[in-house]
Amino acid sequence: MFIIPAIDLKNGNCVRLLKGEEGTETVFSTSPSDTAKKWGQCGAEWIHVVDLDGAFKGNPKNFEAVEAIVRSVSSNVQVGGGIRNIATVEKYLEVGIERVIIGTSAFTDRAFLEDICGRFPGKIAVGVDTKGGKIALRGWKETIDTSIAQTMLEFRDIGVSLVIHTNVDRDGTMEGIDTASVKSFLSMCPLPVIVSGGIASLSDLSEIESIGDDNLLGAILGKSLYSGSIDLENSIRRFQ
Repeated sequence: MFIIPAIDLKNGNCVRLLKGEEGTETVFSTSPSDTAKKWGQCGAEWIHVVDLDGAFKGNPKNFEAVEAIVRSVSSNVQVGGGIRNIATVEKYLEVGIERVIIGTSAFTDRAFLEDICGRFPGKIAVGVDTKGGKIALRGWKETIDTSIAQTMLEFRDIGVSLVIHTNVDRDGTMEGIDTASVKSFLSMCPLPVIVSGGIASLSDLSEIESIGDDNLLGAILGKSLYSGSIDLENSIRRFQ
C-alpha cells in the first residue's frame, strides 16, 4: 500500500489541525515546498495536499503554495480543499497535479462531479470525511444523513477514480487508527480507498495492512510524521 505524507496548507504555511477544527492549527513549517522536498527524498510516491483555507471558505486560497510543491518534487501530488468549479480543476491539472480531490461538491453538485469525471478520466477522487459515522461537509462543519454504500456505488458509476476516507474524529489526535471504522467503510465502497485519521505508529500501519482488502490502496500520514512518531522513510520501506 502507498504510504502518503500529508501537507495541510493554511495562510501559506504547513499546519496540522485537531479533528479538522478551524483555529486548532499548529504551524510546522513556513515553507511547504521544503517540506514536500523532504518527503520526496524519503521516497514518497504520492504527496497529499489540502488547502484548509479553501475547505473552510469554499474556494482555494493557497494555489501558489500548491504550485511550488508540484515544482519542488518528482512525487505525484494530489490536492483537495474548496474545489467547486471546473476552472479550478483545470488550473490544478495544468500545473501538474496528478489527482484532484472533490469534497463537499461531490455531494451537493452531482452534475459538476459527473462533468469533471467525464472530462478528466482517472484524475478525479472524492474525499469522504466522516464524523460520528456521518459524512461531513463544508470544512467538516456540517454532517448529512445519506447512505454511504449507495453513494459510493453512484460515485463508481459516475467515474470517480478512488475515494479518500478520513475519520475526522481521529484526525490529528494521535489516538490510533479506528480499524473497525476502516473495515466498515471498505465494506461499503467498491472503489479503491486511501484511509487517514489517527494513524500514530507503525503498529497502526500493520493493522491497516492486515485488513487485507484489495481495494485498500494506501494510508495518509499527518501529525505522526510531524511529531516524529513515525519515520516516513522507514514506513515506506516496510509497507509500500
